[in-house]
Amino acid sequence: MRMDLQADTFSSITAELLQRYDRPGPRYTSYPTAVEFHAGFTAADYADRLLRVPADRPISLYIHLPFCERRCTFCGCNVVATRRREIAVRYLDYLARELDLIAARLPADPPVIQFHLGGGTPTYFAPSELEALCRRAWARFAPLSQAELAVEVDPRVTTPEHVDCLRELGFNRLSLGVQDFAPDVQAAIGRHQDEAATATLFAYCRARGFASINIDLIYGLPRQNSTSFQRTLDAVLALHPERVAVYSFAYVPWVKAHQKRLDPASLPRGLAKLQLMAQAMRAFRGAGYEQIGMDHFALPEDELAVARGEHRLYRNFMGYTVHRAETMIGAGITAIGDVAGAYVQNRRKLSAYFGDLDAGRLPVERGFALSLDDQIRRHVITELMCNGILRFPAIEEQFGICFREYFARELAELAGAFAADGLLELDEDRLQATDRGRLFIRNLCMCFDRYLRDQPPDAPAFSRTV
Repeated sequence: MRMDLQADTFSSITAELLQRYDRPGPRYTSYPTAVEFHAGFTAADYADRLLRVPADRPISLYIHLPFCERRCTFCGCNVVATRRREIAVRYLDYLARELDLIAARLPADPPVIQFHLGGGTPTYFAPSELEALCRRAWARFAPLSQAELAVEVDPRVTTPEHVDCLRELGFNRLSLGVQDFAPDVQAAIGRHQDEAATATLFAYCRARGFASINIDLIYGLPRQNSTSFQRTLDAVLALHPERVAVYSFAYVPWVKAHQKRLDPASLPRGLAKLQLMAQAMRAFRGAGYEQIGMDHFALPEDELAVARGEHRLYRNFMGYTVHRAETMIGAGITAIGDVAGAYVQNRRKLSAYFGDLDAGRLPVERGFALSLDDQIRRHVITELMCNGILRFPAIEEQFGICFREYFARELAELAGAFAADGLLELDEDRLQATDRGRLFIRNLCMCFDRYLRDQPPDAPAFSRTV
């Protein structure tokens, strides 16, 4: 069985090829992945790392706002589903306390080049509450004039007043969650979102001056099919956003228990699922969008597309970006930071988060200090995930290694089946993913993952790569 993905750039994909590469694997939001984080990394370790943050270099700041009125059954995010607004209001106060504790341990108040409100649903909060939070955060962490100020919004609960407030605060990027407009799919995932209302909100955001808007879609959801998904793609193209993210549905019921309510038989899998991503590629590339990384699309003039063309795209816990800040601070429950060579993750439970802050402690649950080998492999995996190419001399100069000697095992593996299957081009001083290889970029990165070698082949830690 064969499927034509993209007549101009993609070769056909066979069922046999898909069977070889469709297996559990990380998305590489970080390397090492969060599976390796451990409780041996403590609040004291985090405090020590904060002392090492350069005072004169811009940082990224992420604030996690986990609250939603209800949980969608597909959701893989860390959320708190509640209509008890008093808990959410209390949380904002504790967020400010955490930011104060962090700032007190830094050598100075660093400038911010990237500020992101993520969720959950940030617009769960009233506009006045969001304004108060931002102003308190910026009193310690002032954004630069050219900073990226981004926020995730749920069109179902976002009002014109929210948009007005965010624009007046200086936010310049919005990401609208859509997932799929098909009523049958929405019913299956417990997310009812009116297409016309979403289009109205999008138009209002544009009228208020938001010149960069992203729309999130997901492929592989229950009851999705090529006909209904095409209607969703057409509706999104009609809006003409600057960016579109088309995420693979991560079906991980062993991690997210609420996903057990989904009917596994209703999920498109294998070639059927890949067909949906192929549709998105055809739709957006046919409309002039550039493919960014493994699952994003951007208009050619967008800074992500420009950076991708110049091989300087970067990726952190907030997504693809052109801002390669070496420090990322995360605040709020489950937020992850990247500070002075270590990852740090906050408490998962609200009660533990509140308790630590009441005691004047940084609310750390676990973390990971990177070795030099981790840093080298992180760089290699990030370059593949973002730019699809490894230039050996540049990596050798940066880390003082001989690439072919350091990665002899990995290159031997890649030069075998991966090259034979047309996933990459390999020469003396360069490795580059082909268009076909970009479909399996996670698999290419897995070759460089030292920790993955020690895990059982089918360990239920990650979603499938296709």
